[in-house]
Amino acid sequence: MRVVAAAFFAFLVCFPGVAGVQAVEPSPRGPYRILHVMSYGAAGEWNREQFQGFADAIKDVAVSYRFVELDPQQTGDEETLRKAADAAAQVIDDWRPDLVYANDDRAQQYVTRRFLGSPVPFVYSAVNTDPAAYGFPAANVTGVLEHEHFEATVALLRRLVPGVRRIAVIFDQDPTWTGVLERIRLALPSVPDLQVVDWAEVRSFDEYKQRIVAYQTMVDAFAPLGSFNFKEADGKVVDFHEVMRWTVENSRIPDFSFWDIAVEGGTLVAVTVSGYEQGFLAGQMARQILVDGIPPAAIPVRSSRKGRPAINLARARRLGIGIDSATLLMARVSPGFSWERR
Repeated sequence: MRVVAAAFFAFLVCFPGVAGVQAVEPSPRGPYRILHVMSYGAAGEWNREQFQGFADAIKDVAVSYRFVELDPQQTGDEETLRKAADAAAQVIDDWRPDLVYANDDRAQQYVTRRFLGSPVPFVYSAVNTDPAAYGFPAANVTGVLEHEHFEATVALLRRLVPGVRRIAVIFDQDPTWTGVLERIRLALPSVPDLQVVDWAEVRSFDEYKQRIVAYQTMVDAFAPLGSFNFKEADGKVVDFHEVMRWTVENSRIPDFSFWDIAVEGGTLVAVTVSGYEQGFLAGQMARQILVDGIPPAAIPVRSSRKGRPAINLARARRLGIGIDSATLLMARVSPGFSWERR
């Protein structure tokens, strides 16, 4: 069943194999009700990976799910987000879930912090910003932080392109990047002979294009971290795959990121954060709360540790970069571009 309300979509799915009950003592009852609040769209690969990991972690317990997409079109519009958050809060009040699984930063900003200290337990994943920004720690909240593999990614990039010393970082206005940028700044001193010469927050696709053109003679490589919310002159958000296609066709310098979706779109390299691992760890926490009766505050916040090298082979060929077989064997290799398959 799929319900459209205001600017969000919510639907109920009976998914045999998960559990959820807000309780201090273990409870055998079920099915449990779990509300999954997504910062973005359910169809996105990053969200699908997290939810699959979460569901697999509690697959042996009966669960009824509802899903709320706060910003499925990734408009970043404040009114849209607030209306969707109001609708999500209404679902919590009316449906009374046994647990809320909220992923990525927007869900914490607009929903989770409304319920700090409430009887409803919350588990989050893929949070980049300092949790204190959302009022955590809180008695009813625990979760999984998303920490990028910056040093390892630069090492992989330099394995392919040894001369990288001057880089630029470009990103959109999503709050996710606040934490990411801070961690890059903290990690920089541990990476020898590396300098960020431009930290570029851009709003429009035109501004992004101008920056990338300038980078061709300005830096050795760049990191297009946030490429999801660039807007055209009419205010419409540019599809991520269009951003990736333009970048591949117009940039002749290497680039790096931290996510599989970017490498599949044409970014040269990443040591990626696993969305599946993020969700699986969150699912384990949910099991502790709902099945074992452990209060959220007693479950330590965690961060995912596994990094997976990823390389876009088609991009490497376009840039004239040769890759040895040992490097290819250790990495997840994307042979083409995701935008070519759309």
